[in-house]
Amino acid sequence: MLSQKPLAIALSAVILTFSTGVQANDLKPEEMIKFRKAAYNFMAWNMGKIKANLEGNFNQDAVANAAGAIAAVANSGMGALYAPGTDKNIGNEKTRLKSEFFKEPDKVREIAVNFNKQANELVKVAASGDAGAVRTQFAKLGDACKACHDPYRAK
Repeated sequence: MLSQKPLAIALSAVILTFSTGVQANDLKPEEMIKFRKAAYNFMAWNMGKIKANLEGNFNQDAVANAAGAIAAVANSGMGALYAPGTDKNIGNEKTRLKSEFFKEPDKVREIAVNFNKQANELVKVAASGDAGAVRTQFAKLGDACKACHDPYRAK
């Protein structure tokens, strides 16, 4: 069986390449929506893997790989996928982003910085193998997600 670590490293490289090689102005607004939705779905899938490990048999490698994937996306420069106008459905791309997102840039920046901090900390904690510490940090990451979802994401 192949280790997931090389996959996580490769994924991180792809995300970093994408985030540095493609500028926001190279993307159409509908592409921005599409890519950020894909990134959030990928993070949600990995959050689900961590949650399953915390509720079942804890597998340190699986948790560490999932935490690394979340942090890679969090640190990928996703802010470039938010441009004015991407708070509206465009073509086949639907979004739940509220327009308030663009009216409070300082608050959004604060939330984003905290999300990255919590994602990076989860990587460190997951490496320790301490399930209790992972549970605590995972909750902090969830709170960081909720800090953006509540004010800026439509139900």
